[in-house]
Parts: sequence; C-alpha cells; structure tokens
Amino acid sequence: MRYGTFSSKTLLQLAQKNGLGSFVLTDINTTSACLEFIRESPKYNIKPVIGVDFRNGIEQIFVAIAKNNAGFEEINRYLTPFLQNKTETETGALPFPEQAPEFENVFVIYPFKRSRNYPLRENEFVGVSPADLDYIRIKKTDVSKAVILQTVTFRNKKDFNAHRLLRAIDKNVLLSKLPESEQAQPDHRMLPLNDLLKLYEAYPEIISNTQKILDNSSVFFDFSEDAEPQNQKNYTASAREDEALLLKLCLEGMQYRYPDKTEEIQKRIDKELSVIKQMGFISYFLMNWDIVSYARSKGYFYVGRGSGANSVVAYLLRITDVDPIELDLYFERFINLYRTNPPDFDIDFSWRDRDDVTDYIFKRFKNAALVATYNTFQKKAVVRELGKVFGLPKEEIDKLSKDYVQTWDLNHLSTLVLKYSEYIHGFPSHLSIHASGIIIAEKPIEHFTATFMPPKGYPTIQFDMHIAEDVGLYKFDILSQRGLGKIKDTLEIIRRTKPNDPPIDIHDMNRFKQDERIKVMLREAKAIGCFYVESPAMRMLLRKLQVDDYLGLVAASSVIRPGVAQSGMMQAYIQRFRNPEKRNEAHPVLLKLMPETFGVMVYQEDVIKVAHYFAGLTLGEADKMRRGMSGKYRSRDEFDQVREKFFKNCDEMGHDPAVTAEVWRQTESFAGYAFAKGHSASYAVESYQSLFLKAYYPLEYMVATINNFGGFYRTELYVNEARLHGATIHAPCVNQSDIETTLFEKDIFLGFHILLSFEQNSSLNIVSERNAGGPFISFNDFIDRVTISLEQISILIRIDAFRFTGKDKRSLLWEAHFKMDHRGGGSRKINSRGGESRLAPTTEYEMNDLFRIQRPEYKIPALENSWQEDAFDQIELLSFPLHSPFSILCPVGSGRDLTLLAKDLPKYIGQTVWIKGYLIHRKHTQTRGGTSMYFGTFLDVEGQWLDTVHFPPVAQKFQFRGTGVYKIRGKVIEEYDCITIETEYMEKMDVMEDPRYSEVKDEEKEKIVVTRNRRIDHRA
Repeated sequence: MRYGTFSSKTLLQLAQKNGLGSFVLTDINTTSACLEFIRESPKYNIKPVIGVDFRNGIEQIFVAIAKNNAGFEEINRYLTPFLQNKTETETGALPFPEQAPEFENVFVIYPFKRSRNYPLRENEFVGVSPADLDYIRIKKTDVSKAVILQTVTFRNKKDFNAHRLLRAIDKNVLLSKLPESEQAQPDHRMLPLNDLLKLYEAYPEIISNTQKILDNSSVFFDFSEDAEPQNQKNYTASAREDEALLLKLCLEGMQYRYPDKTEEIQKRIDKELSVIKQMGFISYFLMNWDIVSYARSKGYFYVGRGSGANSVVAYLLRITDVDPIELDLYFERFINLYRTNPPDFDIDFSWRDRDDVTDYIFKRFKNAALVATYNTFQKKAVVRELGKVFGLPKEEIDKLSKDYVQTWDLNHLSTLVLKYSEYIHGFPSHLSIHASGIIIAEKPIEHFTATFMPPKGYPTIQFDMHIAEDVGLYKFDILSQRGLGKIKDTLEIIRRTKPNDPPIDIHDMNRFKQDERIKVMLREAKAIGCFYVESPAMRMLLRKLQVDDYLGLVAASSVIRPGVAQSGMMQAYIQRFRNPEKRNEAHPVLLKLMPETFGVMVYQEDVIKVAHYFAGLTLGEADKMRRGMSGKYRSRDEFDQVREKFFKNCDEMGHDPAVTAEVWRQTESFAGYAFAKGHSASYAVESYQSLFLKAYYPLEYMVATINNFGGFYRTELYVNEARLHGATIHAPCVNQSDIETTLFEKDIFLGFHILLSFEQNSSLNIVSERNAGGPFISFNDFIDRVTISLEQISILIRIDAFRFTGKDKRSLLWEAHFKMDHRGGGSRKINSRGGESRLAPTTEYEMNDLFRIQRPEYKIPALENSWQEDAFDQIELLSFPLHSPFSILCPVGSGRDLTLLAKDLPKYIGQTVWIKGYLIHRKHTQTRGGTSMYFGTFLDVEGQWLDTVHFPPVAQKFQFRGTGVYKIRGKVIEEYDCITIETEYMEKMDVMEDPRYSEVKDEEKEKIVVTRNRRIDHRA
C-alpha cells in the first residue's frame, strides 16, 4: 500500500492479455490480496501462486512462495511477529534478517544483486531480473539455482508517476526530494510471455527452474457456494455434545420466556432447531450464547439485534430480547436452507463494557482475530496530499480541495494535482479495523493470513469482511453504543437518589408496553435522549403516525430509514396509516404479503417475500437479490442474473410490466437501508426502556445522558431538557462536582469532564483529595492540598468553581497568580497528605508532616464581574451558556415582532409569521434534481421545538451561519398534526459585545454595548 498502482483483478486481466498461464502474487509485507487473487484467478484461466515479498522499507530481502497451504501458513507465522512488534525503525517495524528461516513448504528467492555469505538451501534460489542478464553473461555466473524474477508494479508511465506520488505521500516529502532508493525501477512492468522467455533463451535452466516452482506450488481455498464455514466447528468437544447443550438451553429458556407454551411455539422451535442443525450452525449459536452469558454475569447491558433477532432459538438463549412469535418475524430472512452463511447477530454493549467483552472473547476462544477494513484515498484528501507533494501554497490547496478554482486559474502543477487525485482516488491507503467484526476460526488464523496489531491491541487479519465471508470466516459483531450506558447509569443513579424505591426490572417489556406515560410521550414525540426515537425526523414521524404502541414503534424504526423515505414508501405508509381508504391503492399481492404495513415494503424481510411470492424466485435467489440490493454482492453478473429472472418470472406470472417495474424500483431503492424487522424490534425495546426511565426518573436519566456524552444532539440540549423537567443547573464546583455530572435532589452539578481543556488528572486530583480530606474550606486550602497547574486552576476560577469562597472571579485570578508559580520555577512542596503542591518561590515558609503554614491573605481591590461575563466564560469553557442564549442578544429595534412562540403556531396555519429560534440542528439533503435544501431544528424562548424547511432557492440565499439565534419569516404549514415553517427569509441575530474584552469604562459596564457582525462560535 502506498506503493502498488492496480488491483489483483487488474493484474489478472493484464496477465491474461500477456499470455501467462501462471505467476506469483507477492505483495510487500502483506497477504491482503492473496485470497481474493485465488478466488478470481479461475475466471482468467490462470493458476494462482501466492507468497510475500519481504522488504525492509522498499529494499527487497527475499521473496517467499508457498508450495501449499502449509507453506502459506508458515509464511504468515513468520511475517506476523514482525508486523505486531513495532519499533522506532525507519520502516516502522522490526527489520527482517538477511537470511530466510528454514521453511519446510516454502520456496525462497533472493534477489541476484543482494550479496550473501551463506550457501543456498535446497528450497532457495536466486532471482534474476532482465537487468541482471548482462552481468551474468559477462561474469559467466552459475545459474543452476536461478529463476526469473521479473517484478511487476506498473502498466505504463502514468502508473509509474502515480507510484512516485504515493511514495512521496508515504514518506511525507516533496516529490522533488524523493530519493531514487524509495522508488521502484521504471522497468517493473509485465512483459508478454514470449518476449520474457526470449530474454532468457540463452539460459534454459533458469526457465526450467522457474517452471518447476510454478508447477510445484498450489494453495487451495474453497470459494464455492456449498463450501463449509471455516468458523470454529464445535463449541464443546463434539457436534453431539453441542446439540445436547443447545437442546438443554432451549428447554431452560422456554421456562423463562414461555411459561405457557403453545403448540405454535413448539412447532416454531422444532423447525428452527432442525434447520440450524442441518446447516451446521449450532456452534455459532452456542458461542453467541457464551458471550452474552459472560456479559450477564458481569452485569453488562446488551442488545442482540440484526436478522438474528428473527430467531426464537436466539430468544430462548437470551441472545436477543425480541419475541419473534409475538411479532410474527420471518424466520427465512434469518436462516434458510438456501443461505450458506450463518445468521447475522449484532450484539450491542455499553461503550464502557465493550472492551472487556472483546478481551473475554480473545481469552475464551483460541483462534480469534479482529476483521480489517481498507482505508482508501478519498479525492479531497488526495488533493491535499498531492498539493503538499508538489509544494503548492496552502491557500491554493484549500481552493483545489473545495473546488473553488476555475479552469483558467489552473497552472501546470495544480492541473497535475487534479489529474492524479482522480487517478489515485479509491486506492487503498492503509489497513484499519472493522467497527465490530471478530472472527473465531476452527484453524489457526495464520492458515488464512498474517495478522497485524493495531492500537486496540488484538491481532487483526489483513483482509476485509467480504473476503472473510468468501473464504467461510463469518464474523461476530460486537458493537458499542452509548444508549445502553445511559440505561445502566440511570439505574445506578436511581439506586442512590431513590434508595427506598422498589428495584426496576428494566426487561419487563409487558409493563412498558401498557404504560400510559410512555404512550403519551410517543404520541407527543417527547422523547429527547431516548435512543433511536429522539432525532428530528423521528420526532416528526411519530407525530404524523400518532404512534403509541410497540408494533407501531417497530414499524416507525424502519420506515425512517433513508431508502424507505427516498423511494416514496414512507409517505405512502403514512397516508395509508392515517387514511384507511388509501390502503386500497396497494397491489393485491403486496397487500396480502404485507397486511401489517398496508402493502408497503418496510422491512428487509419484505424484499425476500416480494422476490419469493410476487416474482417466484427461490429463497436462495431472493436472499441474493436482497444482498445485491444492499451492495453486498460479490459478483455483479450474479446479481444481474437474479434481476433478469425477476422480470422474466413476473412476465410469466402475468404481472403488468409497469407494476413489475415499479415493484422492482421500490425494492431496489430501499433494500440497502431497511432494517430486518427483528432489528427494528430490538431498537424499539431499547427505546421503550429509555422512555420508561425518562417518564418516571427524568432528572436521573438526563444526568446519565450527559455523562454518556449525549446522543443525537450536543450536551447543551440535554442540559436544557433537564431544566425543563425542573432541575436547577449549576456550573462545576470544586466542593460539589464530581468527574461526571451529579444529581442532588433537583440540583444538577455539571462534572469536570464537561470542561473544555480541563485535564483528567486535575479532575482526579480534586476528587481524590476531597474524598480523603473533606471539602475545601478556602481557596488557600485548595491550592495547598491539590496538585494543579496555574492554567488548570484558571479554568476553574473562570467557570466559578470557587463560588463557595464568596470571592469574585477576578480577585481569585489575581490571587492565583500571586500564590502559584506560573513561571515553572517555583519550589514543589509536599502537601499535608503526601502529595505535591506547586507554590510561589519562597524561602521564608517551610512545611512539615505535622503542620501547614497559613498563607497570607492579599488585599486586592474589589473587582466585580457581570452575569454577561459569566455567560461568555461558559460559552468558551462549556461550549454553551448556562444563561439563556436569548439573553445575550442585542436589543431588537422597533421593527419586527419576534415574541411569537412555538405553541402559538397552530393559530397561524397558512399564514406568514416572524419568529426567532435557537439553532439546534440542521439536516442537509438534496432534491431529485440534485440541488441542496435543509431541514432546521430550533428551540424557542421557552425551550420548545420549532421546525423549519428551507427549499433550494431560500437555502442558497439565506444560509445557516453556525450556532446561534435566528429570526425567521415563513409560512406555517401543517401535515398530519406536524407543524413546520416553510422558510422565506432567515438571518442570524447579533449578540452583545463580549464584555470581557470591551474597552468601555467600569461605570458603563451595566450598559449593553452592541456591535454588528460579532459572532459567537459556541463550539469554541
């Protein structure tokens, strides 16, 4: 990577064109392309041979070629330690030794020009390039152990230029400063086979040696559709024991999940167990059960989702919390006899717990590894990198990367930047790790690949999930989300603040589904902070659908997905939900297949149902169609064949061609975004849990939300939400605040974690000293007891964390500078608890283990500060004011009346109004014509929601200009109980001049001095 210039598929096309029947793929210090190369080779009638080109930097040490699968494993075992043990060498990895180890099933090729002081082993050869032939001819060198070594890196001059640019990017140097030692040779190109052999015709031994290596090298991996999975085969010692354990767990699960078992339930369980056994997926279920059992033993919250939530066996094993029988979940989406890959489980854990679960998996299972992803060069990033390589000024690079330059402004260098940015776009840059994927294999990981060690600290394979699935390695998805952290933390806070309340069973979904408060919150869309249902789009959808039950929320969780909305099916679903007469517009077959959603495709299962019943495809073909529409196909040709059969079958079944085309369009437009129904149901369960906690413990829940770094919105909104529920919000305080935000009855003290630029060590020092020695009694007491720098204590003073002293902030800042060593040269004194405090330089005062000398109090003139100064300090240190953002606006002249509130808007439907709102969120989207438009989300003066829509002409003319208060003129429109302002005019309102930097005299500070064009960046 950052060296080669084309893919393995392109390489195969090139080899076929040049008449090669076999060649060796040896990437530099990586096996990333090997399996894909083997999978693709038969299509080009080429025998694949694989290995690794071992290099220190780009200096070739030797080439290792696998004779067989055992040899490939040997190579991977040798390479892995070098990739995992990083050092400070120039190459960033341990250097490879000059001599290869004694491989048993590997051919080793040393480059001819590399000097050696050791004899060649039986499996070792010397690689002779065309450039070496003259030397051999002149020196009459022995070629009995020589082979053809014609390195291939380029196709043409453009590839060579791109290679040089990649090397300059990798070395972070100007192209003109790139040494030749960091570049490949220009003649590293593929020659036609006849031309290549003609170069070596004087040395038939070299040709025969080369052919013997190719003939005696063969690595096999089964990529056929009926290939066996390569995941760990048995959870216990044998398949029989696995089956017995699964049956035992299902029986135990039935007592917990279905105390009143029915015949329907038993039939569903028997059906699933039969298919799971037949497909060989028992161990996969048991390993997922093992993982979640460990999580429960540790008290971790988790949510099992994905198509796996469609399985009743998964429900019995408590992998998921969704009852597939209650929801009539389509088992064939989850698993069927035509689907060769195992079921898809996505297990979410709290972001605090996920790392421990991952650590458990690596300790529990022998052959585990993280899945990699290929980070590719994106065009804008490439433009910037190439701009640096060509030495362009920053201003010019900025213009090029933002497309702010006209054709006539381009010079030779900027033209090259744009030309090669297009060429390099999409090239792999480096390996990273998949967000959640872990593979657990039956064979050692080195059977498939070498592994590297990312900062996460676990071995990681060198290819992505698609290649892993191709070779039969199906990943376990172990994800993290903050929503589960909020639920767990809320329950802990409740145990502290409401110790006499009965314990909460957070898994009691039957109770939550019947709860009237939750129903009201759903209907009125009062769900801020509640996981998946708090976004502006979801809030509006809930109001339009008037959702107040579980099934309605399950549907809404999938309807909101982009594909459903863009295909027009969301609008159709809303209309049919609100107007029953509209349901007759559905195609009779679709209405019969999907009566619950009025003939509208909402879930991924609907794709399979339509393909299977409407178009007559087999379940296997239907699943290929679903995966293909999701962009997960491995062969475009294969997907096109399914598409052709879809239309052919529909024609034979007598469907109207126009209807067939429309059904295909709808299916294709949303299949890649829709959720499986079980997945939506899992999200709905977590939403219900969050809604319950917010309904009955709103302050505890909002504190937990703040401590888990919010959700869809920034922290400021959750602070405002807590205030709306009766909380008094306090800035951080050294005597009341903890590292995290805390709740005392109705008082919320923001934690030190929320302070920008405040170091974690400072927070820990404050809290640990306060816990050990009690509250701080004065400013002197604090600086004597806590190890902290002047810069850090200045942040505390500015946020008013010493307000208990009764001293104003300016006086305290003066004191801090007098009493602390702000020059870094002061003596470090041992404090009364054995720690260190940084004190002003002194020889007069001494301290010992028994007493502490009282510091003198300096007489400082009274220096008052205003609430306006506090607000601006808060904006800088918290990123938002604790005062209302409307309070720091410039006075509005005698012009527009901006006193209208969101609650007044229903009186003005169809009328044009003026209103002001504090910007919370904006969503950018595009019309079908490709022009930009926006949806705005604001709060009014009372903290209530205000929604706006900005169509392209308005969006272009009146743009958003960052966080702040805007005055808006627009027409009030209503659609299915949702009120929106169709914006005609928008302008950001001015705020007062920052009084901390105002040059007015002290006696004039009570006056509000205003200035136009003064903006606050609330993100500081």
